[in-house]
Amino acid sequence: MNHSLNILSILLLMSSTLLAQNKWKEAKFETYHQITNPNDGKILGYGHNSGVKILTVNDLAFKDLNKNGKLDKYEDWRLSTAERANDLASKLSVEEIAGLMLYSSHQSVPARSGGYFAGTYGGKPFKEGEIDPSQLTDQQIKFLKEDHLRHVLVTTVSSPEIAAKWNNNLQSYCESIGFGIPANNSSDPRHGTKASAEYDAAAGGEISMWPSSLGLAATFDPSLVKRFGEIAAQEYRALGITTALSPQVDMATEPRWGRYNGTFGESPKLSAAMGQAYCEGFQSDNWGLKSVNAMVKHWPGGGSGEAGRDAHYGSGKFAVYPGNNFSEHLIPFIDGAFKLKSKTQMASAVMPYYTISWNQDPKNNENVGNSYNKYLITDLLRVKYKYNGVVCTDWGITGDQKHLDQFIDGRSWGVDKLTVAERHYKILMAGVDQFGGNNDAKPIIEAYYMGVKEIGEQKMRARMEESAVRLLTNIFNVGLFENPYVNPAETKTLVGKPEFMEEGYKAQLKSIVLLKNKNQALPIKSKKTVYVPKRFVPAGRNFLGAPSPESEDYPVNMNVVKKYYNITDNPDEADFALVCIESPKTSIGYDKKDLEQGGNGYIPISLQYGTYTATEARSVSIAGGDPLESFTNRSYKNKTTIASNHTDAKLVQDTHRKMKGKPVIVSVLTNNPMVFSEIEPYADAILINYGVQDQAILETIMGNAEPSARLPMQMPQDMITVENQAEDKPYDVKPYKDEKGNVYDFGFGLNWKGVIMKSKEF
Repeated sequence: MNHSLNILSILLLMSSTLLAQNKWKEAKFETYHQITNPNDGKILGYGHNSGVKILTVNDLAFKDLNKNGKLDKYEDWRLSTAERANDLASKLSVEEIAGLMLYSSHQSVPARSGGYFAGTYGGKPFKEGEIDPSQLTDQQIKFLKEDHLRHVLVTTVSSPEIAAKWNNNLQSYCESIGFGIPANNSSDPRHGTKASAEYDAAAGGEISMWPSSLGLAATFDPSLVKRFGEIAAQEYRALGITTALSPQVDMATEPRWGRYNGTFGESPKLSAAMGQAYCEGFQSDNWGLKSVNAMVKHWPGGGSGEAGRDAHYGSGKFAVYPGNNFSEHLIPFIDGAFKLKSKTQMASAVMPYYTISWNQDPKNNENVGNSYNKYLITDLLRVKYKYNGVVCTDWGITGDQKHLDQFIDGRSWGVDKLTVAERHYKILMAGVDQFGGNNDAKPIIEAYYMGVKEIGEQKMRARMEESAVRLLTNIFNVGLFENPYVNPAETKTLVGKPEFMEEGYKAQLKSIVLLKNKNQALPIKSKKTVYVPKRFVPAGRNFLGAPSPESEDYPVNMNVVKKYYNITDNPDEADFALVCIESPKTSIGYDKKDLEQGGNGYIPISLQYGTYTATEARSVSIAGGDPLESFTNRSYKNKTTIASNHTDAKLVQDTHRKMKGKPVIVSVLTNNPMVFSEIEPYADAILINYGVQDQAILETIMGNAEPSARLPMQMPQDMITVENQAEDKPYDVKPYKDEKGNVYDFGFGLNWKGVIMKSKEF
């Protein structure tokens, strides 16, 4: 009798097992398995070598991430994100929570063989053909295992397919250790254009190409920005990227600021609308596998750096508010990124800027970097504006400052006397959750024990769990705990697919602003003969400090030009000229040579090409004070500078002379507002762009696309009005007026018929 019952039990168990297996389906890919649950249940992915087993509960499949043989709450995809995040946070050790608080330094795939952010594979640098570029570096394995890091910043990738394979290797490794917490990979904006790349509607690319944020703002079309976000999110997810370190919604009220072209311009309303649309596009209508977390930056706004200097450098650490306009800088956050129309509600993360928001802390009267400031993070962001997403510092703010003019440096503004661990503790107590650019958990753990000593273990553990819940919430929301894997074959076809390239290209066309069109010089429809002068570029250094050699070459892809016009190098044979230049480039506002000659090191940042002497600059700077300086006055009054590309203005003037009255069309790649008096009188038509393919410019000149974009900022009349404006106020320069009487003010732009009517919305 017992024997018969045993046989019956075995048969029933086998039948139940077979039935359960039929309830969900499993497919095997190169490095991972994929399970499809029934009735719209979650899709699961787990690595071949991760050691994860599948649990079957009520005929549904779940991943046993911690490999304990039972279904924990955090593994149960039927529960709410809040329940799961709180359950897992309560299980983590202090060391594991500290790992969640880390955000890696820049990671290239494959790793560079030398220099900044280099990596090794089994102790050896990467070598093509010998090392698989999709493998993890020694350094990555260390920070994933020993430091429990799970937030990885991805920079360059050799190809979309390699990026997908690297992601899968990364996720499988994360799945194999600890609680199986997946990696939340991120990226800075990566959809910029390659100017010389030819556009082919039938061909794809490495990734779709779009104008910069400033170019998107010039369209005055939030729906276009939302569509960009939707497409970019699909490409990011296919690459294994689930957090965008964007959008940058700082109001660009200081026209000399070095990061101006990463913003949506100087209007608070336009910046709010564009930031809102951007986040809605990336995060999607509902959280899930289509979503990418948006990390909006930079709270509470970094666009008012004194005299245009930028806080990546010690010389530019201060944001100033001479117009008492601090509150308006919050509008793009509180009325934009924090007020989404979708069910995701608000941008899931926020990054404060490096700057010291000078004298904007009425509670504690601290002039420290924004991430160190408890009033700005807790009282203002958390309490007043009820933001409960992740707050992540900008990269490298806890290191020691050693220079005033180096891009790679520590940025512990205002807290230089604290130890590295004390800086981490101050940031935690200010209300920040995460440390950008830090691969090492040790100082966070030290900070934890400082807190235990000061406020007790229970309260400090609660403070750590508070951040852990926020950080885990963002990982749960985008579905990574269920399926962090991507199919490299699908990645190869989706990223940069023709339809996405086409939409990006159309956006480029919509972003080009026509500023001047004397005597209807444009469009030039027939295949006439064009003279394109070569452009001289002197040796210099870019924003990162990297040197660039001098060159003299055609500034546009001449193979593209040939598709539209005949080409000559003889102005006498040409029907018109096309001059391609860039807006003026000066310096970061600091020069050691001035210091060596007895000055304070500070020099003007100019928006004109020619020699500029700052006779109208402040005699005494608003802000100052640095451990590397024995003075506080950072004035540059009466000092002189000249744009490194000052020859661009001469190129326009010389071409005008050579053309002897024939039309001169000027195309300007624009990164900042600029003074047009040196080139406008010598141009018959002026087109400005914010990063487009050469072909988009030629299509516009030919008339195949009609300009519809408008200025998202004012173009100043001269540098005197720039010196007299307040760094924190929009619309407070006197705009330039051209020979036709048109004023280059915010919202100005032309189409073929004339001035485009301004919209009332912005």
